[in-house]
Amino acid sequence: MIDVQESLREVMECEGVLAASLVDYLSRITLGAVQTPRGPDLEKVAYGDTDVMRAKLSTLELLGYDPDRLEDIVVTLDTEYHVIRPLSRRTRQGVFLYLVADRARTDLDAARATMREVARRLDV
Repeated sequence: MIDVQESLREVMECEGVLAASLVDYLSRITLGAVQTPRGPDLEKVAYGDTDVMRAKLSTLELLGYDPDRLEDIVVTLDTEYHVIRPLSRRTRQGVFLYLVADRARTDLDAARATMREVARRLDV
């Protein structure tokens, strides 16, 4: 198991990552955050992406899908990737790992794999 700050530092080691945070989407509270000077306001991220997370889970429920099937949500901007990865809903209800990365410098598959591994070992 790793703690929140250690997990975020590990995510930040991926090439091109600008910011990483852990968010409780039930309360909209940031549980931890690390970023470069080019990273976005992570408090605003926690507030706004909580709505994204809730909307996706609601849609999955409407479709009759098990919400545990959701691996991550990737938003592709012209210069950035934004990735939302919910932690296991059974043991860590309402928490997601968030990443912002420079699109030109990041291997998206590698960043997602790192997030998957960190989320598996994270102790919240």
